[in-house]
Amino acid sequence: MADAIATAEDIESLYEPEQKACWEHEQLAQVQIKVVKAHNDSVNSCEYFDNDQKILTGSSDRTVKLFNVEDGLCLQTYKTKHKDIITEARGSKDRTKFVTSSFDKTVKYFDADTGNVVWTGTHGGMVMCCKLSNDGALVASGSDLDNCLQIRDARTGKMVHNIHDMHTSTITSVLFSPGDDKIMTTSMDRTTKFFDLKTKKVTIHLEGHINIISCCDITQDERRFATGSWDKTMCIWDIATGTYRSKGPARLQSAHEGSINCCKFSPDGLMLVSGAFDSTLVVWDVENEIQKIKLQGHSGWVEDVCFSQDQRWLMSCARDHTVRLWNIEDSDKIPICESCGKPFSMAQLEDYQDLTKCVFCRVHTSDLYLEKSRTTLTDNSLNDNET
Repeated sequence: MADAIATAEDIESLYEPEQKACWEHEQLAQVQIKVVKAHNDSVNSCEYFDNDQKILTGSSDRTVKLFNVEDGLCLQTYKTKHKDIITEARGSKDRTKFVTSSFDKTVKYFDADTGNVVWTGTHGGMVMCCKLSNDGALVASGSDLDNCLQIRDARTGKMVHNIHDMHTSTITSVLFSPGDDKIMTTSMDRTTKFFDLKTKKVTIHLEGHINIISCCDITQDERRFATGSWDKTMCIWDIATGTYRSKGPARLQSAHEGSINCCKFSPDGLMLVSGAFDSTLVVWDVENEIQKIKLQGHSGWVEDVCFSQDQRWLMSCARDHTVRLWNIEDSDKIPICESCGKPFSMAQLEDYQDLTKCVFCRVHTSDLYLEKSRTTLTDNSLNDNET
């Protein structure tokens, strides 16, 4: 099952010219953006690695890369031997291993230090997603065609569970619960399922979206569960109390103009970020169920998002071949318009002391005032003529 030992061509320090991350934002912007030109094709997954000191990415160029967070320099490039695009790459908590999934119908498990492929697993269809359990003991992957959920022993690659027809259509994402006792799957069949690893049964079945469910995440306390969909909405399910059974999920909407493709809770569970095909990210206030801030900068579909552990930074990757790091530590200081309820940039203001209305509502209010003034003047003029 194990592949041949990696050669110098399989794993390399970056021999191409060094390219540091660049800052890309306006002088008065509240959110500073660091851009890493990461791959030669779409960056399909990104995550913090090694205590937020590094970035692990997987790409359609069939490579996995490791970057330094501070300056964006590429530390290692893994030539994975995948024969088609990499849909996802995820690292172990102890930083020693990572797993990849690919359209070539395989899942590969790597030694991060040597670049050796420890084992390769196969599916009957393209492998759309993969995840490592939090304790690093299991690997879960989902595919299309056979709509299969596979669960393997991470150390040996031996199959633990092979669940055919987990869904009636393609599995789009897999996720281990924080306690590693459940696996959540989302699907093109518009459903989400919770597979209990102890009972070996589906214990929760969620329906509520009107289009493909592309992504999901769960808070560390396992109270809230989020799903994102091509219907451009996020749903938050209270799975701790089960109130969704009678009241349905909380629905976050009207923020994205394109299908939602990825989502992630902040470590404290109070924020949720979603990325979409409209090239934007939206950070949501979970408690109040409102949009906190909308981030623009990517020029392609946003493929993946995640928070740093200190919640100061938000990371995203996209089809524009880049990884972007957004400094959101001052996001609470971003003013919210009292009229329309939307956040706005202080760069739009003429007077920084007045943070109550965005420029659009100011213009609208001004127009209404002028219209009222004209009406008053006209009425006064008519009254004078009558007199």
